[in-house]
Parts: sequence; structure tokens; C-alpha cells
Amino acid sequence: MVSEILPALIALLLAALLGGMLLFSALLAPLVFTQLPAEVAGRFIRAVFPWYYLWVAGFAALAAAGLAVDARGAQAIGLAVAVALSAAWTRWRLMPSINALRDRQLAGDAAAGVAFERRHRLSVAINALQLLAAGWLVATA
Repeated sequence: MVSEILPALIALLLAALLGGMLLFSALLAPLVFTQLPAEVAGRFIRAVFPWYYLWVAGFAALAAAGLAVDARGAQAIGLAVAVALSAAWTRWRLMPSINALRDRQLAGDAAAGVAFERRHRLSVAINALQLLAAGWLVATA
């Protein structure tokens, strides 16, 4: 019975992973920045990002566990684990650093602004790779 349910559960986990990522990246974030004043939008996004990365890490980890139990192959398992770990690292290491640099930039520190831009681009690149990985996992599940 588990062998019949597990593939459907894995597909649901992967769909939730990709769907949540797409909803946030393609709809929520752009909408917030076009509909709210910049200061409010920045605070709101700063509050949402930790939850976003927790979503990504959690669903990717659950999917990786399901893929491992279902013996789906090292490539799919490794990719799901990589998405989970990179989301966790981004949430607990990169985002606090980005936020601190942004605060310093807004206080007038030009060097912090340069570092902020670099780390922000890194977070965008990581997110893009995570989206591609999640898309590949959904397509091949």
C-alpha cells in the first residue's frame, strides 16, 4: 500500500515546493513592490523571506526523504537535498547578512551598499537555481 501512495505523496510535495516558489517569486514579491510604498514593501518582504525559505527547505527535505524511501535515484535525491540545504543556508546565514548590509546601506554606508548588491544577486541566483531544480524534479517525478 505504501508503495502505491508514496509516488503520489512525492509528487504532491514537489508540486507544493515548486508552486510555493513560483507563487512567491512571480506573484507576491513583484506585487508587494508595485503596490506598497517602498519602506513598507521592504519591511514586509523582509518578514516574509524567512518563511519562504523555511517552506522551500521543508518541502525539499520532505521530498528528498520520500525520494530516498522510494529509491528514486541519487540524482533526484541529491538535487532535492541541495535545494533544502541551500534554502536553509540562505535563510539562516545569507538573509541575516543581507539584512544587516541593507540597514547599513540605508544609514549611509556606501561600502555596505556594494556588498548588499553582491549578496542580493547571490540570493537571486540561488533562488533561480532552486526553481530550476524544483521544476526538473516535478517534471521527472
